[in-house]
Amino acid sequence: MPSDRKQFRDLAPPEEAHEAIASLDLEPGTEAIPLEEARGRVLAERVDAELDVPGFDRASVDGYALRAEDTFGADEADPARLELAGVVHAGERPDVEVEPGTCAEISTGAVVPPGADAVVMVERTDRVSRSETDSANGEPVSDREGEDVLVRTSLAPGDRIMFAGADVAAGERALGPGTELTAREVGLLSALGVSDVPVRERPKVAIISTGDELVRPGEELDSDAGEIYDVNSYTVATGVEEAGGVAELYPHAGDDYEEMERILTEAAAECDLVLSSGSTSASAVDVIYRVIEDSGELLLHGVAVKPGKPMLIGTVGDSAYVGLPGYPVSALTIFRTFVAPAIRQAAGLPEPRTATVAGEMAVEERYAEGRLRLMPVGLVEDESGETLVYPVDKGSGATTSLVEADGVVEVHPDTEYLAAGERVEVRLFSPDVRPPTVFGVGEDDPALSRLLDRLDRPRYLALGSREGLRRLRNGVPDVAVTSAPGEVGFDAEVLGTWTREWGLVVPSGNPDGVEGLGDLVDRDLRFVNRTSNSGLRTTLGNALADLAAERGVERHDLVEAIDGFDAGVRAHESPARRVLAGKADAGLGLRATAEALGAGFVPVGEEEVRVLGNPERTGKEGIERLREAISEATDLLDSLAGYGR
Repeated sequence: MPSDRKQFRDLAPPEEAHEAIASLDLEPGTEAIPLEEARGRVLAERVDAELDVPGFDRASVDGYALRAEDTFGADEADPARLELAGVVHAGERPDVEVEPGTCAEISTGAVVPPGADAVVMVERTDRVSRSETDSANGEPVSDREGEDVLVRTSLAPGDRIMFAGADVAAGERALGPGTELTAREVGLLSALGVSDVPVRERPKVAIISTGDELVRPGEELDSDAGEIYDVNSYTVATGVEEAGGVAELYPHAGDDYEEMERILTEAAAECDLVLSSGSTSASAVDVIYRVIEDSGELLLHGVAVKPGKPMLIGTVGDSAYVGLPGYPVSALTIFRTFVAPAIRQAAGLPEPRTATVAGEMAVEERYAEGRLRLMPVGLVEDESGETLVYPVDKGSGATTSLVEADGVVEVHPDTEYLAAGERVEVRLFSPDVRPPTVFGVGEDDPALSRLLDRLDRPRYLALGSREGLRRLRNGVPDVAVTSAPGEVGFDAEVLGTWTREWGLVVPSGNPDGVEGLGDLVDRDLRFVNRTSNSGLRTTLGNALADLAAERGVERHDLVEAIDGFDAGVRAHESPARRVLAGKADAGLGLRATAEALGAGFVPVGEEEVRVLGNPERTGKEGIERLREAISEATDLLDSLAGYGR
């Protein structure tokens, strides 16, 4: 009867349909899954490195491990002559110690033996017998058996060594929540020894096709009776899987009210979202909208879109519900336009993009090796949404290079350089790759790691204050984070600041009775510094300058007196972990780090951490969200020892 028919008098605009679906609760829980099943899943929480990668100081070339000071002044004409003390192979524990005037043959990837602080490439050396005559005066060098190595170059501490934690440092933020796990991220998790991965559960979606005329493919069809094969069940189920959900097919629901209510109620009890197709028009026999009104809540019926006008949005029990049109083209169109984005969001997956993207080079990149180059690149958007492309390369031994890259630019062998602003095409690692909402470079800081968890898809490279400022000056990142004191020397907007207490990390109980920087200078203590890119190292240098002024000596004199000052490690936890491992007596670090690791701490001072924004992008949404997160971070700072405003 006409009074029984649902009329489409007031069709909702598409924006209202999007809002209605967004109001539904599709968020699943979290689960831990084996690493081998993690591809395509989304991290539910931050994963911090529990160990250094590599876990030891590693030779990056074939050559000889030695003491750098033994080569000072050496060159082709006047090589340094070192006694060959032994051999270190990859995968073996060193059984040799490098004493002054000696060296050890070493393979790429092998553990740097005790006493050595540099590795010389084999190409810059000659190996000679000790019984051979000296080429300069013709006199015998020695009548002892064995071999010496002639080193024809000078080295500095740290040359050709990848220090423990140089790729990923223990305590460092390895991957953040919301990260989609591809082969790159699985490789990084493997390097960290992670076997069980905390991921977001995939939303479970019930697929129900309605109509007495439907027959599942594979079953016998009676066309004379008006039967047709069910297209929508498998089509929509495939779309659900592509969007990151888990599709569950349920039996057909006929046009009977009781049968339809039973199946919908059963599906709602077992799934996060119920999708039906068909029975959404105004026909007298289409009763599904009545079932929704009786069993849940009908939020919307009818959308001003073609195809797909007869669309239902509501709830059944505690589950979300969307009714799709019966015609397959309409059903798939509505699904892709309105439902798939909601499933992707619930699964934590980004909107899909094409497999290639065009953009402009953010900086000039020189290349003149005459070979095809597959250049790993990252993507960042400027304030107007234009894509900028920047090179990403931390070396062939670094797992994180792949994680930080979004794709590859092929550089032709005849190309000597790519100019800033030049258009390039990026072959994405995945069609789903999107630029980060905010891209930062700078100081490694525990408060910042926690702040980033509050943002959507950030990217941060903890390369140190100096590198962060250099890149911000060149205009590549959105923000730089620095703890280095003083003016930066170029225009940048301060988005927020906080303070952190720094000092010397020592073993628990401070067995050596370290009281301050003076002990590093005056006593025979092994010290672990940070790299020269670290703002904390700059702060230490300024404090030593003050100490030198108090003593009436040069800063250089104090630095020279500190054992280990020149060779630093990269991340904020690295010195503390070396101290706790018994490899040093004191290390440069933060109170928060010492307390988190159960180490002792000798306070020296306080430094300010500044988050600086790219002046060309201060209106970018990601930067605005970061600014808000910093201003709202009082609880976060209060939770970290030694932190404040």
